[in-house]
Amino acid sequence: MRTLISTAFVSLDGVVEAPGGEPGYRNSGWTFKNVEFLPEAFEIKGREQEEAAAMLMGRVSYQAFSPVWPGMDDFALYKVMPKYVVSTTLAENDLVTNWGETTILRSVDDVAALKETDGGPIIVHGSASLNQSLSDAGLIDRYHLLVFPLLLGAGKRLFSATDKDAQKLTLVESATYPNGVQKNVFDVVR
Repeated sequence: MRTLISTAFVSLDGVVEAPGGEPGYRNSGWTFKNVEFLPEAFEIKGREQEEAAAMLMGRVSYQAFSPVWPGMDDFALYKVMPKYVVSTTLAENDLVTNWGETTILRSVDDVAALKETDGGPIIVHGSASLNQSLSDAGLIDRYHLLVFPLLLGAGKRLFSATDKDAQKLTLVESATYPNGVQKNVFDVVR
């Protein structure tokens, strides 16, 4: 079974919305305009590209990343790996042609089936709503979180508010950086 890894920039109060500067959110760009940039705090992002075998996104994140990431040197390894987009509305002709193989999945059940295939880890970028659905369905195996020392209040959250049984996590890697960012890597206990 393939490992499904959720990776996120998250505020201390759980907000994941618009970390890179997406329009329409009051605190847009909070990761770079509110906290000093230290390259060592982002080491895990490069490692994720090297270790992942595929990338998974929701429609909104795909539509935000696909016009930009294919041409960015920082994300060169993602260009060649298979990508999967979970969407009930996206059509094949909505996919960009310069970002490698991309497959549309229509449901969380399709993601569960993908996990059953052969291959390496699948990394989930952005996609707050998708992350919530995947977590609620018990499909996420690991979290890579860069926690920023900010309280943002309103905004999309990484974790759902669904009333469910407690889910235990095991901390397998952590670091704290001089800018206050914390790296926390958790495995989901089954």
